[in-house]
Amino acid sequence: MGLTIKQIRENTTRARHLYQRTRSQHFAVGAFNIDNQETLIAIARAAQKLNSPVLVEVSQGEVDAMGLENVRDLVDNYKVEYGIEMYLNLDHSPSVESCKRAIDAGYEFIHIDISQANHDAADEEIIAKTKEVVEYAKFTGALVESEPHYFGGSSNVHEETIDYEEIKKTFSTPEGAKVFVEETGIDTFAAAVGNLHGKYPVPKELDLELLARIREAMPSWGHISLHGGSGTPLHFFEEAARIGVSKININSDMRYAFRTTLEKVLAENPKEFAIVKLMPEVYGAVQAVVEEKIQAFGSTGKAVV
Repeated sequence: MGLTIKQIRENTTRARHLYQRTRSQHFAVGAFNIDNQETLIAIARAAQKLNSPVLVEVSQGEVDAMGLENVRDLVDNYKVEYGIEMYLNLDHSPSVESCKRAIDAGYEFIHIDISQANHDAADEEIIAKTKEVVEYAKFTGALVESEPHYFGGSSNVHEETIDYEEIKKTFSTPEGAKVFVEETGIDTFAAAVGNLHGKYPVPKELDLELLARIREAMPSWGHISLHGGSGTPLHFFEEAARIGVSKININSDMRYAFRTTLEKVLAENPKEFAIVKLMPEVYGAVQAVVEEKIQAFGSTGKAVV
């Protein structure tokens, strides 16, 4: 059942208040991807247990699998059932049209990522299409996020090590962040400071000094997000929140916990075919990942319901 425009605007107003709290109270909110209903349940339970606000997010593949409106309904249902502060984010959306559909469906957060579909997209194209989404989002008040170039990696488990000399070539710059935010009017800048999509055999390293300079250079009203949070030592998150990061994305760590735990449970129960009976341990493993991140982000006890 769809939301009314009044309900959507009330939700986006609360979402904007959340981002203001992240800045004034120096915590980051976790944005957790879902592949299925089971993952959503794990996120909701973690949010309830720790009284933490959370963002649930879906990228294009997840939208294709679950349905844009279906995800909206699921999030709304579990938000009420668990009595939690929870919002919905469209993650790395590759087109203006898909962003508009999500805005119409009442998604509070929208990430337009033109370079996702075209890694070589020109600056002019990225800016123009991002501005189009920003303008369209004014109708509901949805917060828009973007970045000026392709963000590397993929939300999977990788065997290769990280080539930081190559990755550094795509790092954000303070001046670049300032110009992009001012030209596009976005609410949130997706910074690249060593964060990388996916889970790797070596821990990630964030350039916190660069992150602090980006925060200082950006307009005061602009927020910062960090994508590719999986596989990052937790102390980086604690410091990033103090610097002024408002949102941190987690996906691969949850997927790894889900799959490895499911494989274990299946191996231990070869004659059980009622899948619902096998899932509680899987929920628990994913929930433990979400709780660990929430605690590192400093959002425990920060929910306003």
